[in-house]
Amino acid sequence: MLSALVSEIVLIDSNRALAEAEAADIADANALARPVRIWAGTYADAAGASIAILTAGAATHGTESRLSVLSRSAAIIEACTESLVKAGFAGTILVAANPVDVMAHVAFAKSGLPAHHVIGTGTLLDSSRLRQTLAARFDVAPAAVTGLVLGEHGDSEVAAFSSVRIGGLALDDFAKPQSPLDTDAVAKAVREAGYRILSGKGYTSFGVATAIVRICEAIIRNERTVLPVSTLMTGAFGIEGVYLSLPCILGAGGVERVLEPDLSASERASLAHSADVIREAIAQLRA
Repeated sequence: MLSALVSEIVLIDSNRALAEAEAADIADANALARPVRIWAGTYADAAGASIAILTAGAATHGTESRLSVLSRSAAIIEACTESLVKAGFAGTILVAANPVDVMAHVAFAKSGLPAHHVIGTGTLLDSSRLRQTLAARFDVAPAAVTGLVLGEHGDSEVAAFSSVRIGGLALDDFAKPQSPLDTDAVAKAVREAGYRILSGKGYTSFGVATAIVRICEAIIRNERTVLPVSTLMTGAFGIEGVYLSLPCILGAGGVERVLEPDLSASERASLAHSADVIREAIAQLRA
């Protein structure tokens, strides 16, 4: 609403009263923002939508991993996707429920939509956290830092330090005047950021919401920008048949191209391991 990206937003929830209350609360703020119609509706109301965002899923608690809610989240995502398709939805599905890579795979399998129109938020938020952490460490603006977290949005994610650039300089070159960077500590801080937020407030919201809006902007405005999102692998880095995050060109057609950044040998091995973790999780659902 605040970005004035769309003209209509419909909220759908199994708890109709909650959806109505959320819509009313957001609409109150709309008077001070830009004209957008916001209401609580049904799947039929979303049939003609350009993008459906699936945020429903089982919640994690404490230090539970995202994969710990696998079966519960899968049942919810299957039900939501089936209801969307039955209503006639034929747009792009953006999945933001954990474990997001597996849930994107579930939505893809259930929807019958082309893979490039079923996307997970993936590691866009993790990549932002990496940039933010490095910016704070080197006292520069986050906009001066480029860097990627790849693979699973979860405990096997890969912080690709070989791809990091600060002001156009490779990380090691930029860091030379200072003490050596503990990349393991940085990767751990980025990987566990969500758990720290979860332990303090019970859920994450603002970071992932901003990531969702950024992805929607790229698609609706046909930006053809590059963002690390979760998409079906069809051979990149020798990985096939699973959803995970690599930098993708996003436009009106959804994921229009998957890119293979230059990675070190250890990063490639870690990415392959991350794919195996996701593949094993999918196998658990099928068992």
